[in-house]
Amino acid sequence: MSVNWPETIFEHFKAADVRQVAYVPDAGHKRLIELCEADAEIHAVSLTTEEEGVAMMGGAWVGGQRGVLLLQSSGVGNCINMLSLQHECRMPIVMLVTMRGEWGEFNPWQVAMGKSTQEALESAGVYVYRADDPADVPETVRAALNFGYNTSRMVAVLIGQRVIGTKNFNK
Repeated sequence: MSVNWPETIFEHFKAADVRQVAYVPDAGHKRLIELCEADAEIHAVSLTTEEEGVAMMGGAWVGGQRGVLLLQSSGVGNCINMLSLQHECRMPIVMLVTMRGEWGEFNPWQVAMGKSTQEALESAGVYVYRADDPADVPETVRAALNFGYNTSRMVAVLIGQRVIGTKNFNK
C-alpha cells in the first residue's frame, strides 16, 4: 500500500454499503471526497460545520443507510456536544479524522486541537483507532466500518499527519 489509500478506503465504503458521506472540505480527504462525489450511489454532502455531519449520519442510520463523516482534527471540537445523539440513541457513527497540529505542522493554531483530539473523542464515548502509516489506513478504516456498524457504536479513525503530509502556504 502506498499513496493509494483513498482508493482502497473508497472500495471499503462500497463493500460496506456506505450510501452517504458528509464532509467539510479538507486537503487530507481531497481524493476520497472526489471519489465519493463521482459515485452515483453515494450521496456526498459538503457541510458548513462538522456537527451538521453528526446529525446527518444519525438521520442516515434512522433512514436505513450507512454513512461516514470526514473531518479534520480541528473540527472535532465542534462535534462533541452533538455526539450525545448517537451515544444516547445507540446509533453508529464512523468518522475519518485527518490530523493537524502534529508532525511538521506550521500553523500554531492547529496544535491545541491536534493534541487533544483523541482524548476529546474518547471522553465523548467514541472508540478511537489510529493510523500513522499509509499502509495501515485502509485496514484500519475497514475495521472501524465493521466495528461501528456491527456494534452500533461511535468510532473514529485518526489519520496521522505523517500520512497526509504537512501543508506549507509559503510555496
